[in-house]
Amino acid sequence: MMPEKTSLDSFYAHKFSETPLLPPYEAGGFNVFRLTKLNEGASPAPYARYDFYKIMLIRGRHRCHYAHKSIEINGSTLLFFNPAMPYRFERLDKESTGFFCVFKDLFYIDHLRNGIQDIDMFKRDGRHEFPLSEDQDKEVESFFEKMLHERQSDYRFKYDLLRNHVFELLHFAMKIQPGETLYHHPDTNARLTSIFTEMLERQFPIESTDQFLELRSAIDFAEKLSVHVNHLNRAVKKTTGKTTTEHISQRIAAEATALLKHSDWNISEISDRLGFSNPSHFAYFFKKQTKVTPTSVRSV
Repeated sequence: MMPEKTSLDSFYAHKFSETPLLPPYEAGGFNVFRLTKLNEGASPAPYARYDFYKIMLIRGRHRCHYAHKSIEINGSTLLFFNPAMPYRFERLDKESTGFFCVFKDLFYIDHLRNGIQDIDMFKRDGRHEFPLSEDQDKEVESFFEKMLHERQSDYRFKYDLLRNHVFELLHFAMKIQPGETLYHHPDTNARLTSIFTEMLERQFPIESTDQFLELRSAIDFAEKLSVHVNHLNRAVKKTTGKTTTEHISQRIAAEATALLKHSDWNISEISDRLGFSNPSHFAYFFKKQTKVTPTSVRSV
């Protein structure tokens, strides 16, 4: 079965030989580290969904496994991870240097109108990897050095200052992509599309044998949203260029790929959890979406 969501405490226990200095509750779980402080004897982290956000500057060769894809990174890279996106990070070089910070929603809950999850780098379909030049690496390193320094200080408002340093990183990443904005200010169609996307994502990941996919068609979502299906289809198509059905099918295929790669469920069980009447229908759907069979993905 798929692993349960990994907590911040479990993450610390896996990554550190000694429990690091823990922040107070009101700090929203914020912490910052050099990668050299990691527990060298720890095994690679499993594929899992974590209950915190993570921003990492890492140097060297690595591979990151998401639900439906694996990417290799080389050199200096700025990475963003969110609680809705299961992943596994794999070192390909024995020695890695860099920094990372972690925090929960509470860190920003009173400071952002729409929440940290609406920032592009933390959206499922946003950009999460940013290769850095030598000068960019130095600038990002300076942000983390300021965090490390402030984390140890006795300044009364240090977590406000640390929050600002995290925002510096977010703005830095956005500056690498000229023409994009930190937030999207949606019109009516975009707002409806955003709600549809959130409802779609809320169904994933499938983590237990008691969990079944409930909303599988454009009509299902339209009824839940109390709008006509044609209105939903027009809004989604105008906003994204894809149909509602394409979004649903691609997300189901991505979840199917994750379950085939990272769970011990058989294909029949995966088919059932994703709402297919029988495994042959699932196999037909999966091959149509991915051009490969479920068996071939399972055997990799």
